[in-house]
Amino acid sequence: MKNTAPTSPVVPAARSLHLERLSGWRKAKDSLANLVISAGGMGVLMAILLIFFYLFYEIMPLFKSAHIQPQSSYELSAVDSSDSLFLAMEEQAEVALMLNRAGQAQFFNAATGASVHQAQLPLTAAVTSWALNSEQQPLQALGMANGQVLLAQPKYRISYPDDQRVITPSIEYPFGEQPLVIADAPLTKVAVRDTEEQLLIVAVAKGKLTGRLFNKEEDFLSEELTLEEQPFTIPEVDIVPQWLLLGPDQRWLYVVSQDGAYRVINIRDEAVAASGRLLERGQLTQVRFLLGGISLLAADNRGEISQWFMVREDGKLPRLEKIRAFKASDSAIEQLVVEHRRKGFITINQQQQLDVFYTTSGRQLLSEPVIGAAISDIAVAPRANRVLSRDTNGQFSYWQLENEHPEVSWSVLWQKVWYESYQEPDYIWQSSASNNDFEPKYSFTPLAFGTLKAAFYAMLLATPLAIGGAIYTAYFMTPAVRRKVKPLIELMEALPTVILGFLAGLWLAPFFERNLPGVFAIFMLFPLGILLFGYLWSQLPSRIRLAVPDGWHAILLIPVVIAITWACIASSGLLELWFFHGDMRAWLTHDLGISFDQRNAMVVGVAMGFAVVPTIFSITEDAVFSVPKSLSYGSLALGATPWQTLVGVVIPTASPGIFSALMIGMGRAVGETMIVLMATGNTPIMDANIFEGMRTLAANIAVEIGETEVDSSHFRVLFLAAFVLFMFTFVVNTIAEIVRQRLRKKYGSL
Repeated sequence: MKNTAPTSPVVPAARSLHLERLSGWRKAKDSLANLVISAGGMGVLMAILLIFFYLFYEIMPLFKSAHIQPQSSYELSAVDSSDSLFLAMEEQAEVALMLNRAGQAQFFNAATGASVHQAQLPLTAAVTSWALNSEQQPLQALGMANGQVLLAQPKYRISYPDDQRVITPSIEYPFGEQPLVIADAPLTKVAVRDTEEQLLIVAVAKGKLTGRLFNKEEDFLSEELTLEEQPFTIPEVDIVPQWLLLGPDQRWLYVVSQDGAYRVINIRDEAVAASGRLLERGQLTQVRFLLGGISLLAADNRGEISQWFMVREDGKLPRLEKIRAFKASDSAIEQLVVEHRRKGFITINQQQQLDVFYTTSGRQLLSEPVIGAAISDIAVAPRANRVLSRDTNGQFSYWQLENEHPEVSWSVLWQKVWYESYQEPDYIWQSSASNNDFEPKYSFTPLAFGTLKAAFYAMLLATPLAIGGAIYTAYFMTPAVRRKVKPLIELMEALPTVILGFLAGLWLAPFFERNLPGVFAIFMLFPLGILLFGYLWSQLPSRIRLAVPDGWHAILLIPVVIAITWACIASSGLLELWFFHGDMRAWLTHDLGISFDQRNAMVVGVAMGFAVVPTIFSITEDAVFSVPKSLSYGSLALGATPWQTLVGVVIPTASPGIFSALMIGMGRAVGETMIVLMATGNTPIMDANIFEGMRTLAANIAVEIGETEVDSSHFRVLFLAAFVLFMFTFVVNTIAEIVRQRLRKKYGSL
């Protein structure tokens, strides 16, 4: 018997070892791929979180509370401060000025009280009244017992010897050291307003209003300024003047009595323009101009401060309107000082409580009790970062005030606000102007409206075209044509939006304006023309219709589309002549009252719709094409027509993808910047008119971020706009994902 040893399984063992190594390598690659994908996903999430926190970091200072803290305290011994007229600080809040009734001007270090400079004003009689031109131009008028007025103004010259800043103060007399004669009796009240062309002084003498108006003439060679009196009269008033205030344009003279009665005199017409009462009961304690000289601030003995300004309505006489009121306590307001560059003010009440307010935002920013004797004078630095006060004991206190961003509040951002010189409350975005008296307007409402308006018209055009084209391409079109059409449409997405915006603004907008009737004819005749062509095609003999293979019928529409477009544009002039008297734009404006702007929402809708179509088309086409063919074949086998199969099976199954396409397309439209920026008038208005432009949140950020000062309120408000846009996109995408998951769960069993 032959003894045969069993064969050694060398080959199977080697193969098993090889397969084991391949399996291990495959597992390693799978683990590496999972790690890379997970890291990429976490990186995306971290990037989004970093964007969120960075935006949050930039906007948090907007909502930081105001804060004030004392820095130093001292007494002045050089001059008598018991009867001061004026207390102020210069730009750097380093040098302060106190002027008393004896005409002594004392410049001193605002933080330490060290004397810097003293000056004696050339008074010709005792001072009986005093007035300030404005905080920005501190020309002071000192009315005297002999009926004369001395005009003086502090000046601060800055030099840098040895690289050290030195502020040299002085008193200047822009109209000479010789006082101007206003009346022949003591001036109990006085007001002054100086402009580039005229000087106006109004005073009360013997209980009556009097004044002098001077035209300013400057010698070309010597630059010497001379005054030439211009005759004018002031009408009598039936109240006892306690406060006189002259508007910056020298038109309005506000005369206010102690009990709140007022008369507004039109200097140009020399007549009383408005009359009434600033309060029904109680007594006024302070009346001041807010920054710009448009609004009056009236403080009373009940602790209320109200803001008033002249309101002009078409066909009606101007009136002094109460706009808003502030109240911190029931104690009488004793001191009121306004900020030099913002619409804010500071008050001290009878209980020695310091309050900081801002008018536009309607906010009380700070309420702080003041320890010590009663405050008799208070001054705020031009930058509103320092406060200087003097109490009844002659003690000066120097405070540091932190109040960087008082302009922002919920009402300013989203509600109607009654701004100065407007007829009524409104939503306004106007972040800058040509002068420092400007009242910033930071309403997000017109920007949000413009964002939704642009997205609406873009989606109105893009949605039916993109979804309809995607469904036909994925479900009906032959694969040979689909392989050419789909990449071509997706290639449209690669076009830079700045090119689309450039073409829309410089070519499409003028084209639409010239051929407006033809453009509307295209919108109306396109569906009718295609339906008519379909009907005529169905009436052709079968041998002709069957000669075109299934899935190629869309090619036949190309000449139809071209023909309809050419016919509409070619007949645009005739349509305009027949139906719109030769000018459709004028017909819209004059006959229908619809304003027309060349760069409008219709142009944006077409241009942005062209940019959004590829996004919606690509995602929708993939969703429809990915529906299992077995579902379609099963429906057809059960007797359903292709159209019934599409509506009842394919579209419901693909609905999560279609919905995602719409949401992504809407996100693209909401965040689009360059097209809106270049194809509209970029005006932040709230008008649903398709012929008017708009400004979106994204375009507003792009326009203004390069012009704003870093860390300013405007700068941070733009970051807040970006945060609003970010949160809007986040919320919309979250809702879209929830809806998509529900649609997938509902139709996933088909």
